[in-house]
Amino acid sequence: MKTKICSTLLAIMAIPLFAQSGRIGINTPNPQANLDINGTLKIRQTPVAPAIPGYQILAVNQNTGGDFQVAQVDPQLVANLAYNVGVNSSVTKVTATGTGNLLGLTLTNGYQPIDFPAATIGSANFNATTNTYTVPSTGLYAIRYSYRYGDGVQLRLLSLTGGNPRIGIFNGTTLLDESVFSGANVNLLGVLGVLSLIVSETSIDSIYQLTAGSQLTFQANQSGINLDLLTNGSITTSVVIYKISN
Repeated sequence: MKTKICSTLLAIMAIPLFAQSGRIGINTPNPQANLDINGTLKIRQTPVAPAIPGYQILAVNQNTGGDFQVAQVDPQLVANLAYNVGVNSSVTKVTATGTGNLLGLTLTNGYQPIDFPAATIGSANFNATTNTYTVPSTGLYAIRYSYRYGDGVQLRLLSLTGGNPRIGIFNGTTLLDESVFSGANVNLLGVLGVLSLIVSETSIDSIYQLTAGSQLTFQANQSGINLDLLTNGSITTSVVIYKISN
């Protein structure tokens, strides 16, 4: 019996255990908590929780000054974090329909920004007053910008100014990309002039490297479009933009 007691005492003495001001430290002479373990920790034979409600998760604080303190974490916080990580806050969609006048477009040669209403998705990134999309974070973005006159095919007399109607994406004042409307001249009424069969639908669909804070505008150049088509015809345009990678 004495042998067993002595063996137990020797085993306890072999453990570097320190007590200070009511605190217990293992492998540390200066415990910083009621129980301060400097080393690995194993917990065995723990019961399985039947459900999350009513239970907390133990987590280790590894931040600077956290001293690896263990704290309780509400499981809902973990669920919220996982959800927020999966949400792409860069996604924005804007759509506009109306005549050229309603969309802020004229026959002036050169690009003009389209007057979009508030974004249907992702309004935090799109300013309907300035018609600009502000890039929330640096990375690769997919952009689809589509534009259509009427049903997509128009037979119209070319304006005297000529030119090639087109749409463009601008990063600030820099043209990022553009797409020209395609068409063919058809001499059906030689006396009146040359009619132009316009495939009056075009789009830009590509990927771009963008920097946080950059402001994008989506513009149209109406050069060569007949006044009747611009003022009386219906225009449908939309933009979808979202981040796909850092």
